[in-house]
Amino acid sequence: MCVISLCTRGALHTTARRRSTAALGDDVHVRHKLHNCLLRPWRAGDEASLTTHANSRDIWLNLRDQFPHPYTPEDAEAWVKFASSQAQPTSLAIEVDSEAVGGISLKLHDDVERVSAEIGYWLGQRFWSRGIMTAAVRAVTEYGFEQFSLTRVYALPFVTNVASHRVLEKAGYAREGLLRRSAIKDGIVLDQVVFAITDHDLVRVSVA
Repeated sequence: MCVISLCTRGALHTTARRRSTAALGDDVHVRHKLHNCLLRPWRAGDEASLTTHANSRDIWLNLRDQFPHPYTPEDAEAWVKFASSQAQPTSLAIEVDSEAVGGISLKLHDDVERVSAEIGYWLGQRFWSRGIMTAAVRAVTEYGFEQFSLTRVYALPFVTNVASHRVLEKAGYAREGLLRRSAIKDGIVLDQVVFAITDHDLVRVSVA
C-alpha cells in the first residue's frame, strides 16, 4: 500500500522516488505494487479482460459519457492502443490476480492550471468493497504530485455516487463544494461534488 507519513515535502519525495525506482520493471515505466492490487501501464493483451469488466451499465452510470456503453472489444482495442502509447503514463490499469479489472487516470491541465489534474477511476463490480480503489487513488495521487509537479488533484463525482465520495475521503481528499446542476447523465441533470487534495495536505496525512 502507498504509505504517506508525517514528514517534510522533500522527505516525502525522496521516499516516493526510492519506492518508484525499486518497482520499475524492464518493460514498463511505472508499477505500484499495493497490498491488494498492482497499478501498471495498459498493455496489449488487456483487451479481453477490459471488455469483460468495463461492460457494465452500473459502472457507466457513474462515469462521463466518453466511457462507452456497451463496452465492445473494439472500444477496448482502441483504449489499450491509446493508453499503452503514453510516454509517461497518466492512465494505469488496475490489476488483480494477473487480470486488468479497472482503470485510473490523471487528466493533466495546461496554461495557468498546469499545476492541477483531475483524477478519474473505475473498477469491475466483482472487486468493489475490497479497499482496492482507495489504495489505488492514494498511490496515483502521490504519483501525480511526484512525477508531474502538481499542487492539486481533484475529482468531480456525481452527488449520487456515495461510494466514490467515501473512497476520496479515505484517500485524504477534502470535500470543497457542490457544482449544482452541472452535469447530465442518462438524461438526468445532476450535481457534482468537488473533492480535492493539495501538495500541502499530502505531507500532513498519515495513511496506515
